[in-house]
Amino acid sequence: MGEFIIVFNRSLAALVISAVTQVALAQDFRILVSNDDGIDSPEMATLAEALDALPDVEVVISAPAENQSGSSHASTSEFAVEQVLRNGQLYGYAVHGRPADAVRWGIKVLGGDQAFDLVVTGINQGANVGNVAHLSGTVGAAMEAQYHGIPSLAVSQHTSGVDTQASAQFAANLVQRLREQGFPDGVVVSVNIPAGDIQGVVIRQMGDSYLFYRGFEETSRVADSATYERDRTIQQATDPRSDTWAWERGYITITPLKFDWTDYEYLSELQTWDWEID
Repeated sequence: MGEFIIVFNRSLAALVISAVTQVALAQDFRILVSNDDGIDSPEMATLAEALDALPDVEVVISAPAENQSGSSHASTSEFAVEQVLRNGQLYGYAVHGRPADAVRWGIKVLGGDQAFDLVVTGINQGANVGNVAHLSGTVGAAMEAQYHGIPSLAVSQHTSGVDTQASAQFAANLVQRLREQGFPDGVVVSVNIPAGDIQGVVIRQMGDSYLFYRGFEETSRVADSATYERDRTIQQATDPRSDTWAWERGYITITPLKFDWTDYEYLSELQTWDWEID
């Protein structure tokens, strides 16, 4: 695998960048699409198709080679990358790493000569509302774009009972609207789509969790080595101000997320303490 990386980075990467650049010259707006469910995700394919239908847009896919759900913003120092063909045409690039790796590699290699204007991650299988967003590879990949100063959108939906085509079209319409209105600086626009009849679209703050972890169940043991499986259940949100509460009640939620985790209120309090070192 290490030899493949060296060959790819020194020769094939140059050819890839050259080919992508030639296509991009005729485009006005470049979108990098990624996810955490893996490059074979049909939801991501539907999203990429909807985005590609927007006027003057070029879509490039760089996604994990395999499912990396729950990997948050984790990264890998070394990985292989493969071209993925569909119907004899280049579909995208499979990165044998984490979602953040796929975005970082895409930005630095595929966007090396002509930068991407936007990164869109998803459509994820499973909502990333509330505190669950901290675990999400979909959100983590979108945050990676912010790390490089590129606007980003994370799109997630319920695991079942959702019209993925409608979700993709909603995301594409939102991208077009943001293009017209201007993308927020340093913000991940997180979209979560519920199952069933859609009650509307609401803007909500991040809060609550629809997943509750009760613990772990031991499933097997060999000598001193044991295997455990997480025990989690679904719970209802209690804060009507939160995105989780609205999503559970059938609303598409849009939540702006910041890279900065600083608690400024407590920061101010700490600054009043005496920090003289004895």
